[in-house]
Amino acid sequence: MRATRQADIIAIHQDDLPQYKKSGSVVRNSYFWALKSISCFAGYERDWEFDAEVWLALKRMLLAFAASGYLGTSETQLEFPPDTPIPDELRAVATWE
Repeated sequence: MRATRQADIIAIHQDDLPQYKKSGSVVRNSYFWALKSISCFAGYERDWEFDAEVWLALKRMLLAFAASGYLGTSETQLEFPPDTPIPDELRAVATWE
């Protein structure tokens, strides 16, 4: 998932966020609601933002959903631009583009 960082806010690109589908997969819908529940901003058709207070929870959530085997790496790994420092809390679930 493409991500950017500005100060203590991580934003995940809107096109890379999980989609909620009423009759969709339970895992994907759970992933959608779990991410949305810890975001500090989750506007419709906007990037979702996560403040530093939840970065540890975000890491644990991404690791748990990755370990489930139902979601691929592209859906559970944050990809930052090459010039962006990755926060220590997110190193286990992040890489550079």
